[in-house]
Amino acid sequence: MDKVFINDLMIRGVIGISDRERSQPQDIVVNVVLYTDITKGAASDNIEDCTNYRTITKAIIAHVEKVSRYTVEALAEDIAGICLKTVGVKKVKVRVEKPGAVRFSKSVGVEITRKNTG
Repeated sequence: MDKVFINDLMIRGVIGISDRERSQPQDIVVNVVLYTDITKGAASDNIEDCTNYRTITKAIIAHVEKVSRYTVEALAEDIAGICLKTVGVKKVKVRVEKPGAVRFSKSVGVEITRKNTG
């Protein structure tokens, strides 16, 4: 299975449980790996036959900027759901990180893998 990836997508959104975290948007870093078959798109060289990472990226950004989640776990599930609605995506790996959330750490976060059951 082939992979299409989106690396280090920096988005501003409200996430966290403390009053400080919920008072204003903060940086959230998202990484996504989409497992799909790129054979048709590679052969035709036509974007209509490809997994369009630009469309998926825009959907992820719009969602993160709109919602307010308490946990990175919930946000990762949201993003996985968005990706799995894309035609041809069979599996997705999503990593969501909060830079600077814990003292002396570059970032904290979660990484999940979900499969398309439909």
